[in-house]
Formats: sequence, C-alpha cells, structure tokens
Amino acid sequence: MEENTDFKAGFVALVGRPNVGKSTILNNILGTKLSIVSPKPQTTRMRILGVKHDKDAQIIFLDTPGVQKGKDILTKVVMESAVGSMEEADLIVFIIEADKGWTKEDEQILENYLKKLDKPVILVINKIDKMQDKRMLLPLIEESAKKYNFVEIIPVSAVKGENLDRLIEAIKKYLPQSPPLFPEDQITDLPLKFYIAEIIREKIFQNTKQELPYSAAVEVENIREGDKNKDMLFIDATIYVEKDNHKGIIIGRKGQMLKKIGQQAREELEHLLGKKVHLNLWVKVKPKWKEDIRLLKMLGYQYIS
Repeated sequence: MEENTDFKAGFVALVGRPNVGKSTILNNILGTKLSIVSPKPQTTRMRILGVKHDKDAQIIFLDTPGVQKGKDILTKVVMESAVGSMEEADLIVFIIEADKGWTKEDEQILENYLKKLDKPVILVINKIDKMQDKRMLLPLIEESAKKYNFVEIIPVSAVKGENLDRLIEAIKKYLPQSPPLFPEDQITDLPLKFYIAEIIREKIFQNTKQELPYSAAVEVENIREGDKNKDMLFIDATIYVEKDNHKGIIIGRKGQMLKKIGQQAREELEHLLGKKVHLNLWVKVKPKWKEDIRLLKMLGYQYIS
C-alpha cells in the first residue's frame, strides 16, 4: 500500500484563561466528551489529549488547564501541565471570549507565554453567540490583529458548533507532514480511572453550584467486571474534600445529594462505556489535600517530581 505523503499529523495546544470554552471546543470537535465542562474556574486540572481523525490529517489536541495563579502544589502542577503542553505543541490555539473582549489575564498569557514561544498561533474568539451587538465583532478582530501576528483569527461559537469546521481546516494548514501518530480507533490516552473520576467530579460541580468551592477531588480505587456478567462494571470511588462542611454539602440531607451525584454519574458512564455500572461513592475529609504530593500522584496528576 502506497504511503500518503500529503497526510499531516501534529499536536495542537488549546490555551486560555479558565472558562473561555477550551473543553467545549474539544468535546464538540471530537463529538464525544473528554473534558468536563463546568462554570467553575479550574475545572480542567490536567492536560487532556484528544485525537481528531480526518482523511487527510490527524489533529492531536491538548486541552490545557486554564492559566491561573496560586501558591499551593496543585496549582503549580496545573501550571506546569499547561506550559508543558504549549512547549510540546506544533501549533497553539489561543482562545478569548467575544462578549468580554481582551481581558488583563488574556494580555498576560499573550505576553508571558505565547510571545516567548516560536510557534504559529491561531486566535479563536469564542462565544460569539453571547455578543449583544454583533457589529462589535469586526472591531475586536481588528484590535486582536494589532496585538500579535496571529496566523489566523477565527470567531466561533463552541456551544452551537458555529465555525468549528473552519477552525479545523485552518489548523490543518499549520501541521507538519507526518503519518498518523495514533491508531484510528484511539481518541485519547486517558486511563479509564481518570476518565471515570472526571465524570464524577463534573456531577459534583454541576449539582453543588456555588456552595462548594474548588476543593473536591475524586479517586477511583477499584474497577472490576461482574463475575457472572462481563457487561457489568463495579466501580468504587472516594471523593476528597478539605472541610467537614464540604462533606456535608456533598452528602446532602439524608444522603440525597450524594445519591443524585452518583445516579447522574452512573447514567453517563453507562452511556459512554456501553455497560451497566454499579457505582459506590464515599466522601472523606482530607485537609490541605492540594498540598499532599502522595495523594496528588495517586490522583494521577502529571508533572510531579
């Protein structure tokens, strides 16, 4: 079989401050959920790899954690993950929000990171569906063009899927010629335990809303198939929080909140994995878990020396 010399493959880092829509863009492009989506900042804590397979290219997306500040070990690990992904990538896709325009944090990412990397950068202006006056989009594009020599500036609506096809075609232009780097049936390098933990964590965020600060982690301790039914998965997971009152919030009155979180996570996991799931959840208080290197390693966080 003759090798396709026109085929392209490469790594693309999705970069931006928290909540600009990186995970929504990745999920919509892949047509499946890899990154959890939440209105809370710092939802994505590690680099998520997702592979887009096309007939002429393989795009390997790196959904990076939102660039952020903080002194605890977890935040340092998160930032090392983001910077490592930028350095690894062939191309950067930098995302800002149409309805907010350029923020101070956007400017800092551009100055402190992107301008120091000798890589092509596509600017994506996301959430154009939220703009009250669409006439303001052109001035925002013109302002952006003056800030940096972006190879492309593309307005999109990740939620509605608008202009994502244009973004994919633009990305392909800047990928190196290469044979595929991943098998056709692989869309991520995430271990199953991490994937399950992320789904549970998403349901915590969605159900506790503003009541629970960014202080919950999930460790999947055990996954086993049923002895008699191989289409049944038994999953044991522990939710770690920093304070007793956080534990009370997650458990809820008469255990109703934990039951709701577990039910929603189980239903989504059954849909994604194509198997029946029996999910056992426990909640444990672990003060300052974000400073516990041993626990962070157990939870699968990368870039910990």
